[in-house]
Amino acid sequence: MLDGGVHLLATIVLMGMTSLPLLGITSGVLVVVGVAIGVVMPRIRQVTTRAQTSVGELGAALDRALGAARTVKANGGEATETARAVAAAEDAYQAGLAGARYHALIAVLSTLVVQASFLAVIGLGGALVATGSLDLAALIAFLLYLFNLGGPVFSLVGGTTSLQQGLGALARIEEVQRMQVETDVDESPAQPVGPPPQVTLDDVTFAYPGRPTTLDRVSLTAPAGGVTALVGPSGSGKTTVFSLLQRFYDIDSGRILLDGTDITTLSRAEVRRRIAYVEQDTPMLAGTFRENLLYAAPDTTEEEVSRVLRDTLLDSLVARLPQGLDTEIGVRGLALSGGERQRLAIARALLRRPQVLLLDEATAHLDGLSETALRHTVERAARRCTVLLIAHRLSTVTSARHTVLLADGRVHDHGLHGELLGRSALYRDLAATQLTATGT
Repeated sequence: MLDGGVHLLATIVLMGMTSLPLLGITSGVLVVVGVAIGVVMPRIRQVTTRAQTSVGELGAALDRALGAARTVKANGGEATETARAVAAAEDAYQAGLAGARYHALIAVLSTLVVQASFLAVIGLGGALVATGSLDLAALIAFLLYLFNLGGPVFSLVGGTTSLQQGLGALARIEEVQRMQVETDVDESPAQPVGPPPQVTLDDVTFAYPGRPTTLDRVSLTAPAGGVTALVGPSGSGKTTVFSLLQRFYDIDSGRILLDGTDITTLSRAEVRRRIAYVEQDTPMLAGTFRENLLYAAPDTTEEEVSRVLRDTLLDSLVARLPQGLDTEIGVRGLALSGGERQRLAIARALLRRPQVLLLDEATAHLDGLSETALRHTVERAARRCTVLLIAHRLSTVTSARHTVLLADGRVHDHGLHGELLGRSALYRDLAATQLTATGT
């Protein structure tokens, strides 16, 4: 593009030295067509941005359908998801087609500017030669310069078109760059040492952006080295407490303390190194059983792996797998059952040797025998880390050292299971329904 600009400037200078009147008529044609090209160029940027957006929507539609293929099939949603993907593909196609039309128009205008200039110069130059104002040799030289003008004009137009396409794509990149980024997660904190910490929420208030307050001046304490259960109706804020402990969000007011240390004074990497989190949905990554198990602790010894597999009742499962620990578990772990994925997630968390372990209903997908065995595993883990768990089953609550009852974003009551049964009607209602209400 720079080479074309220099070439164009040099050619215009030589044309001016040969004949200013002919240069004037040539410049007039160039300006008229240049204005037309200037009108088209921004449209190229717009359709490029639209095409990029549509391709992103197509990818999202495919991920949505393929990531929940069983749900789609079970609910007869094939036609709906196909229509969604086709609509995104059609929009991307139309945007690409519009871009192709503008490219073709630019090419035609570029050729037209050279041809129109040539005809104008022939007409005016012929008249000037006839009147003796210009000799024939100068006219021929000017025409040669004019022919030479085509190359740099095409180069400039092509470069400008590519620039507009790049700016359209850049607009999508800038959207990503404007997203908020966690800047303190790339460090590698050391293995935490010391006894399990006490976890304290001190007058914590929090609301998700654009939504009502989820936690309203919540204060609670999870004793060090024990199991604390969070119970409450749906929407009471149980899972939100876990999200704040992991610093997925920062609180609006109040403090969250680990043995008196405000977690906002620690980097997110340090907080998440100390606190392990097992989600209720237990997502898995595409890859082998071993890769998922050692995801957060790649240097774990085989002895530690064997121990945690026994503790989480995964040893018999691994023995049945075709390639043992090196068996592929599929996208999102679809080769495993819900209970197997849940136990794998717990094993992965335990291998990190955290100071605090968060379990978002760790036994939701387990049978009675597996639940009992895993509860014993959690009790053993509580000897070396503080365990907070969201409980949806009565059996989980009865074994907890401390229970906190949340309702409407506030601490409704706390104490032992028997104490809460005696003084809280809400707790009795939840216990009567086996505490099956889910959290938010």
